[in-house]
Amino acid sequence: MKVLVAVKRVIDYNVKIRVKPDNSDVDLTNVKMAMNPFCEIAVEEAVRLKEKGVATEVVAVTVGPKAAQEQLRTALALGADRAIHVQTDERVESLGAAKALAKVVEAEQPELTILGKQAIDSDNNQTGQMLAALTGRPQGTFASAVVVEDGKLKVTREIDGGLQTVELALPAIVTTDLRLNEPRYAKLPDIMKAKKKPLDTKTPEELGVEVASRLTLVKVEPPAERQGGVKVGSVDELVDKLKNEAKVIS
Repeated sequence: MKVLVAVKRVIDYNVKIRVKPDNSDVDLTNVKMAMNPFCEIAVEEAVRLKEKGVATEVVAVTVGPKAAQEQLRTALALGADRAIHVQTDERVESLGAAKALAKVVEAEQPELTILGKQAIDSDNNQTGQMLAALTGRPQGTFASAVVVEDGKLKVTREIDGGLQTVELALPAIVTTDLRLNEPRYAKLPDIMKAKKKPLDTKTPEELGVEVASRLTLVKVEPPAERQGGVKVGSVDELVDKLKNEAKVIS
């Protein structure tokens, strides 16, 4: 069984986000970049399926700038067999990424495609669902457990009411939640071996898709700084402040 796993390059989650002085975008100057944490979980699950003998090949794929090859090499160091880079300098949104991934799925024909449920930069939680719609494959989103049995895929999903288990026919699309697994760290020998693993580069034009943004970024602002609290002497004073200063009650 071939497993395709999608990864995304994002700002490292430990880094404090800075906004450009002109509020035009997030400042990426000298900022540490990393693989999206949910994508790390997706890679780990794919590698575990291979270690169990369920999967025979793990292929990592990303859509992004040339620098995103660093995250593909990380996926290769974690256990992926080869990688595909759809290289573009455009600001790729969910639909554009899904269209590019759909072409890769069409070419590779994986039995299982795994993605992180969302990226920590845009937080859209859309690409996996869009990919399932574009490819016509069943989907199991927010997975906290994935089991392959008798040619079927059982996915335990985290939903508002608790847990839901669905059975999907393969080929299928799965998006990973936080509790699916704990990603491993890449060992130095594996990092060195990853440099020799195949990495194929394509362009959106070669795939026949357009990934250019259809949205206009108007302005980016940091969240408002939290103000210091105050003590009130009575319930009446509290109600007065909530009504006249905070204006949260009428």
